[in-house]
Amino acid sequence: MSLSGHRQAHVYLAIRAVHEESQISLRILCEVARVPRSSYYKWINHKPSQREQENKQLTEAILALHEQVRGIYGYRRHTVQLSRDTDKPINHKRIQRLMKLAGIQSVIRRKKKKYMRSTPQHVAENLLNRKFQAEKPNEKWLTDVTEFKCGNGQKAYLSAILDLHSNMIISSVIGHSNNNRLVFETLDRALDAVPGATPMLHSDRGFQYTSLEFKRKLDKANMTQSMSRISRCIDNGPMEAFWGTLKCERYYLNTYSTFEELEKDINDYIHFYNNDRLQAKLNGLSPMEYRTKTA
Repeated sequence: MSLSGHRQAHVYLAIRAVHEESQISLRILCEVARVPRSSYYKWINHKPSQREQENKQLTEAILALHEQVRGIYGYRRHTVQLSRDTDKPINHKRIQRLMKLAGIQSVIRRKKKKYMRSTPQHVAENLLNRKFQAEKPNEKWLTDVTEFKCGNGQKAYLSAILDLHSNMIISSVIGHSNNNRLVFETLDRALDAVPGATPMLHSDRGFQYTSLEFKRKLDKANMTQSMSRISRCIDNGPMEAFWGTLKCERYYLNTYSTFEELEKDINDYIHFYNNDRLQAKLNGLSPMEYRTKTA
């Protein structure tokens, strides 16, 4: 059904509803709505085709999923999820059209990241060199810190490590300060989560990552260090993409009165992202499913 046909159907539905409730004649209602009675009767007696029935079912599924994920999915992710749920391929253009007819769209917002300048104690080469593919788990990790606000101007900082093989968040720590302790604890948690892992770890040139103490921790774990070039955030692109996804799909959609509220919601989202958020580039699997299946 086209957009004009969709609007016309709403007119017919309104006529039927008013007629059933008030018993006003259909002749008068059709005249007020400026539609021929013959067109209304044709609509009433129309038997939906198989395609129309499928579209109705798909629209109902889209509405249910839209509510379930709090509106964060666009048509591409709706397509991935619904294709999986129905166990059959669905054209993304069809989902896009049905979402448009139903007035559904995702919320997308962007914010620029602020960088802290520092004098590095140690600088590593950009060994990753934008090669964002990994053949196996724990081959290449990315890490970074991002900032949030809550309450009356209170700041919070999230440090995380992402595995390039599955886009899974291996570890994360939320703190009140952007300091060495935050980053070091993130690394310690990652090594505890994956004992014996010796990946390349890529970061920007933040003061925590260029510190000699951080370098010593990597050497002790037999890990190779890689760093982005100056002012080239694209060198850590997948990590930046995760920050954008997290903030668009959760942080920007809510207001947090306390640090504890923010911390709980961020941790909940990371659990959802790892275990339930399907990704087209992971063959329609969640990061955890992809990591388990391909390990």
